[in-house]
Amino acid sequence: MGVKDSNGNPLNEGDSVHVIKDLKVKGSSTTLKRGAKFKNIHLTNSDEEVECREGKTVLVLKTCFLKKS
Repeated sequence: MGVKDSNGNPLNEGDSVHVIKDLKVKGSSTTLKRGAKFKNIHLTNSDEEVECREGKTVLVLKTCFLKKS
């Protein structure tokens, strides 16, 4: 089946994605704003999650909140 973004486009290792809505980060006081771009994503074992790096922090984001760029 593969990993797909919110629009149904297939996501691959190393793709760039945009966040489509504001997301609160659990365990932190920060919020990811709509339109934030993440480069070089890493696919996980789950089809619904990808890993993204923001500085030195690794975030696991659900693909339903991401759009391929």
